[in-house]
Amino acid sequence: MKKKRKKQFLSGFERTTYKLCILIIIFLILGIVFGKTKLAQINLEVQKLTSKVNEQKNKNESLEMKIDEMTSLDRIKKVSEENGLKYNSDNIKTIK
Repeated sequence: MKKKRKKQFLSGFERTTYKLCILIIIFLILGIVFGKTKLAQINLEVQKLTSKVNEQKNKNESLEMKIDEMTSLDRIKKVSEENGLKYNSDNIKTIK
């Protein structure tokens, strides 16, 4: 009686090649997912920093307005009168 041989669908080299290709595809997918999550984290940080910068700009503008208000001529006159000083424009000399 003759022994029947089973057909081998894939040789050892072909199986190894397919397994290697599958591993490479898995690693590529994992790399893409990792890259996307890292990019999302960086974008979140950028948004937070942008909002902090805008907040600081608003504070700076507010402080500049306060400085302008405090250094106005009317305010200086008011403070000087409260401290017993008089505003005399004849004493002011302009140097050119």
